[in-house]
Amino acid sequence: MLFTTTYSFLFAQSITVSGTVTDASGMALPSVSIQVKGTATGTSTDFDGNYQISASEGDILVFSYLGFKTKEIQISGSTLNVSL
Repeated sequence: MLFTTTYSFLFAQSITVSGTVTDASGMALPSVSIQVKGTATGTSTDFDGNYQISASEGDILVFSYLGFKTKEIQISGSTLNVSL
């Protein structure tokens, strides 16, 4: 008797997601914390509100800033601009 087993692995490809974080009036927010939900991967925005982070399509990014409501957004492309 001969048994064969086929294993299929699905690996999520990492992409670089970038964008700008602003307030409701369009002003750039520096030092916004950005984290890939459920991981230790994170970054923060620069002085002009720009950020760049490696994640996988479908991951959720968590944006938090003192005095603003935390926002969670699912990645669906390489550019993600956020207004808090």
